[in-house]
Amino acid sequence: MSILIRLRNWLFEGGGFEALPDRVRETIRRQQERSEILIGWAQLALIALLATAYETTSMPVGVVQEDYSFESEVFALYAVFAAVRLGLAYLRRLPEWLLYVSVVVDVGLFMALIYSFHYTFAQPAVFYLKAPTLIFIFLFIALRALRFEARFVIFTGVAAAAGWIALVLYALGGRGGPPNVTDDFVEYMNSNALLFHAEISKVLAILLTTTVLAIAIARARNLLVRSVAEGAAARDLSRFFDPGVASRIRSAAMSIKAGEGEMRDVAILTVDLRGFTRLSTELPPGDVMKVLQDYQGRVCPLIARHGGSIDKFLGDGILASFGAVAPSTTAAADALRAADAVLEVADRWAAERNSADLAPLSIGLAVASGRVVFGAVGDGERLEFTVIGDAVNFAAKLEKHNKDEKTRAVTNAATYVLAEQQGYIPPRTRERRLGRAVAGVAEPVDVVVLA
Repeated sequence: MSILIRLRNWLFEGGGFEALPDRVRETIRRQQERSEILIGWAQLALIALLATAYETTSMPVGVVQEDYSFESEVFALYAVFAAVRLGLAYLRRLPEWLLYVSVVVDVGLFMALIYSFHYTFAQPAVFYLKAPTLIFIFLFIALRALRFEARFVIFTGVAAAAGWIALVLYALGGRGGPPNVTDDFVEYMNSNALLFHAEISKVLAILLTTTVLAIAIARARNLLVRSVAEGAAARDLSRFFDPGVASRIRSAAMSIKAGEGEMRDVAILTVDLRGFTRLSTELPPGDVMKVLQDYQGRVCPLIARHGGSIDKFLGDGILASFGAVAPSTTAAADALRAADAVLEVADRWAAERNSADLAPLSIGLAVASGRVVFGAVGDGERLEFTVIGDAVNFAAKLEKHNKDEKTRAVTNAATYVLAEQQGYIPPRTRERRLGRAVAGVAEPVDVVVLA
């Protein structure tokens, strides 16, 4: 019994569809709604093709009773139904019961067309069993595959098989003349004889095609559900990673392991929010987070816009790298351009807070450059991409050195010269302070004051 339950769930429920998060189910529903629009247009196109073929193709030679030809009426009614169905699909108001009704209408259309043959040509009912129109029923079975739900494929196939069986039984009833049941294939092909094996083969062809297609759709739907779920998870996780790092993870040819790294010539930008620690003890937690969000929401896009990657958030501190995720020949120049932009937006933010009678906040930042290792660190289960090296530590020490220099932003002279060589044009002449003693750095440092 458990096997049957698992098979049912696999075929009809898309691999635990109801257990998925609401946002994932909503994404899949939107895909299905678009599929229904596509199915609606395909139905209209197919009926237009059939109607054109019936109206423009001359009837085969034979006794034709025009009074019993009602294909045009069938096509017209079906076209109206398909148009209404398409309109509801566009309005996202297509109820599930109407999807099943649509299947019945599709199958009924073709069975009605086939049924009309023996009237049109004044032949016994067994005559219509050789009508080539039956092959089009496979198109309508395949159409249901666009929705990626096996149940509709199965329902269409079963309805088609039932419809054909009904036509066979009707022919066996002797309508329009007694059926000539035979086991002779040659006689069957050259007369209005009925061959049971042929009709059984047609029903089996419908059912086997339906089965294969349903299994394929069930597998495809499971992959779709998994893909949408993983895609949603990837989008959510990408909000916790720098976009460049997220792209690197997605495009990795092999599973990323801890300890893998590459040497990079980079620039490091560190930004710190001054006075935030004191403010966090004075404000309610919600207000503290709003201030932090406001600050990061202004600074981070500027860093990204100038080619930087946010390595990590250190409370109210931001560590960004340039040229680490992807090698760059303008890393230092990009970092200083980003620093200038951050300083400008920080001044505007301070003015806004001042005009709103809010506690003043300012930022401190520093830029350094050098060779670092960029790669994954962690214990194998929990990984983090980061930059490791003297340039990272040096940038942090330079940022703290702002207090000694009574400045907001500094860089070392070597980084500044490198940035100018890479195309950086300073907005104004910057002050240089030579031979400064930076805490934690053995050698004196030539400092360039950015602000």
